[in-house]
Amino acid sequence: MIIRTMTAAFGRLNGDTLTLEPGLNLIQAANEEGKSTWAAFLKAMLYGIDTRDRDKKGYLADKNRYQPWNGAPMAGEMTLEWRGRSITIRRGSKGNTPFGTFSAVYTGTEEPVPGMTGDNCGAMLLGVSREVFERSAFLGQGGSLAVTSTPELERRIAALVSSGQEDVSFSQAQRQLKDWLNRRKVNKSVGRIPQLEGELTQLSASLAEAEEINGELNRWAVRQKALEGQRRELETEMEIHDRLARRGLNRRYAQAQEKLTQAQEQMEAVQRERARMGTLPTREALKRAQGELAFLKALEPELRQGEEALAQAEQALEQARQRAQDDRFHGMTGEEALEKGEKDAAAYREALSRQARSKRIFALLQGVGVVLAVLVALLQPLVWLGAVAYLVCAALSTVALSAGKGQGRAAQAILSRYGAAEEGDILSAARDYHRRTVEAEQAARELQTIRGGLADRQARQENSREDLFRFVHAFAPEVRDLFGCSAALSRALNLEERESVARAQLEGAKQLRDALAEQGGQETDTLEQLDAPRRTVEETAAELGSVQAQLEQADRALHMARGRQESVGDPAALAARREELAEELERRNREVQAITIAMEALEEANVQMQERFSPALSRRAGELFSRLTDGSYGEVSLNRELEASVTAGGDILPHKALYLSKGTVDQLYLAVRLAVYDLCLEEEPVPMVLDDALAAFDDRRMGLALELLAQRGKEGQILLFTCQSREREYLTGREGVSRGQWTK
Repeated sequence: MIIRTMTAAFGRLNGDTLTLEPGLNLIQAANEEGKSTWAAFLKAMLYGIDTRDRDKKGYLADKNRYQPWNGAPMAGEMTLEWRGRSITIRRGSKGNTPFGTFSAVYTGTEEPVPGMTGDNCGAMLLGVSREVFERSAFLGQGGSLAVTSTPELERRIAALVSSGQEDVSFSQAQRQLKDWLNRRKVNKSVGRIPQLEGELTQLSASLAEAEEINGELNRWAVRQKALEGQRRELETEMEIHDRLARRGLNRRYAQAQEKLTQAQEQMEAVQRERARMGTLPTREALKRAQGELAFLKALEPELRQGEEALAQAEQALEQARQRAQDDRFHGMTGEEALEKGEKDAAAYREALSRQARSKRIFALLQGVGVVLAVLVALLQPLVWLGAVAYLVCAALSTVALSAGKGQGRAAQAILSRYGAAEEGDILSAARDYHRRTVEAEQAARELQTIRGGLADRQARQENSREDLFRFVHAFAPEVRDLFGCSAALSRALNLEERESVARAQLEGAKQLRDALAEQGGQETDTLEQLDAPRRTVEETAAELGSVQAQLEQADRALHMARGRQESVGDPAALAARREELAEELERRNREVQAITIAMEALEEANVQMQERFSPALSRRAGELFSRLTDGSYGEVSLNRELEASVTAGGDILPHKALYLSKGTVDQLYLAVRLAVYDLCLEEEPVPMVLDDALAAFDDRRMGLALELLAQRGKEGQILLFTCQSREREYLTGREGVSRGQWTK
């Protein structure tokens, strides 16, 4: 089988593709880039992922360890050549199951490969199980090349070096014989012989216990019979007490029947009276009508108070309107009066200002006329011209003075209209008028509010009165006033109350009569003559209860004894069972002897088998180890657990691997793995995976190992992952060596 490409969404691999060639493929990458992840991916694509594996301390199961880091589902595709045809294998997630889906098709056709499933894919392609593949052609991350033996690997090696039979191994046969021996002899939990011995001991004790239980059953049976006689006597006495009590019950029943008849007559009288009144409203409706009547009565004083308040509000409005009358602001609103007052005050101020200005002009003109007259007088020929100038100025000053007096009169006229002495009185009068108009408007609003409330109450009174009379006239048409309504409602409610009381009395009398009837009460009484027992009914009941309790105790004891007898078993059956167990114990002892003989024979046969397959595996491993160490070691010895011992050139005694250096141990077990590969996978070339397998090799032995791998690459595909550059440098230009193309 030759792997061509692998594409993975697996761990840190995010859709990465690795392209490979036949022969030795060198894949070099730094730490933490995913080399070991590619190796784990290859094994998972071939054999799937064990979903039953769980995380442990210091260990992560593959299903969790290789979940894609980007959160995508785990998936992968691998193309390979197998038996001359190209095959594409795909695995993907199914729900929460990693690699739960599988397909194997011929590349480019989507035609399924016959018989290939997700469970048998690796075994079908490689010809070996996962256990053999992991211990021969696959060295994943872990750092140790040591090989551990398993029954599967043992069967494979033994078959290939002997008869070819792969369905049995010494370890499995030995384990089966030990299991059989354990089931017969080891201990009480799994050994059948100790179980039989213990059961025989228990049967002997059970037989003794059965005899004791039989005696106890006889004693309790006698006690039970005596107590049953006492119980029958006390039950007869209680029956006499019951018959005596029945006489009193019958008398109480007759009295209850008489009360029931009286209650029925009273109920009928109430119903006749109700029939005369016709159909009455419900009690709740009558109660609501009484509430409405009470409301009407309570509404009358409120209406009277409302009428009084209305009259007072009308009087207050009239007084406010009279106070608001003012000839100075006739027909004006308060705002208009304020506006007029402010205008008149402004006109008053303007008139006073003009009057003062006229006086200043008069004084100025008088002074100018005098100055002109004096100046002209100094000019003797023009004396008349000075007189004319003075007269003109005097005339103008007189006009100005007259205008000022007119403005003064206008200002005084404004004050006179308001009867004011100064400007502030004008504004005060306007503000006072505004206040009085506001009070009149407020009184009008209060009157409107009171009138509206009174009208509402009057309308409510009229509506309620009409509704009440309409309600009452339905059962009392003769009513004409509220007093009559009150009386009619009281009669109706009283009738309801009387009917309710009569119904309760009737129901109570009926329940009492029925209860006494259930107790056995009858209208007739027996004339049987009975003598009262010497004990009271309480004493008889107490004695009967005591005897009943003792009888129940005896019954429980009998049941318990019978239960113990059933659990212990019948003495005859126990004796028969003991005889059966004794026979089985003898047979099991004979089986133990036979199994012991078989184990001894199996051990001897295993020694002979070891002599057949161990030399072949050891010989091949020695040849490879000698080549890897350049002849430093010549012989390798392997036991059944594949633990190795080596002999150096010139040494007499072999050395265990524990005495070797780390690099030499890795070289030893690489040789063992290659030897196992040669013996177990010789039929079909299987790709070999080595993940940093040469890390502990020195440069010389690394070269020897690479020479060996390059030679073996001519026969099958090898994937060598490394984080170092020395392997690449050594193999550069070597024929048959390729570098894996890693596309990210």
